[in-house]
Amino acid sequence: MAYPTIAVFDIGNVLVRWDPRNLYQKIFTDPAQTDFFLREVCPPGWNLEQDRGRPWEDGIAEAIRRHPGFSEQIQAFRLRWQETLGGAISDNVRCLERLRANGVPTYAITNFAADTFIEAQGLFPFLKGFDGMIVSGREKLLKPDPAIYRLLLDRYNLKAGDCVFIDDSAHNIEAAAALGFATIHYGLGLDAAGAFRQLGLPVD
Repeated sequence: MAYPTIAVFDIGNVLVRWDPRNLYQKIFTDPAQTDFFLREVCPPGWNLEQDRGRPWEDGIAEAIRRHPGFSEQIQAFRLRWQETLGGAISDNVRCLERLRANGVPTYAITNFAADTFIEAQGLFPFLKGFDGMIVSGREKLLKPDPAIYRLLLDRYNLKAGDCVFIDDSAHNIEAAAALGFATIHYGLGLDAAGAFRQLGLPVD
């Protein structure tokens, strides 16, 4: 059996915790209002368009047209974006750093708006150490579109069979696996280091 030699990381909720509730539970005192806002006003699909490359000002304007009574709260999504973060996932960051220390090339494929990713790199310096990265907002491509994985392979002259991809989304994992990547579906309680170790990658 040939083991992968390259590690490819997702960022959000693999290396850095992200949840807009971290912000909106401060803005709304009623949990039902938070639920409504994140379901109807700025739902996941709305945010995903910024990850696809839509300018924030366009996304904010579109949401305000739909829900003008929430103008201030909608604008807070970008103005207070850093408050949506929940800190680094320390065990996985430690795993990333051990892989790098042991000479394993590390790459990233992330659904992330281009400008907020730059902010995230300032807050979390380990995001600057990848051998290469594909940021959806820069490329106008989103996981799980197979094209975003092929872009990583083509741009950095990689082979899918040499790579293991770790992500928290089952759809993203399935897309990578279909292209020949080894995969780790990360979730709470998963020992990522152990999963990398089982695939033959040095994390000790």
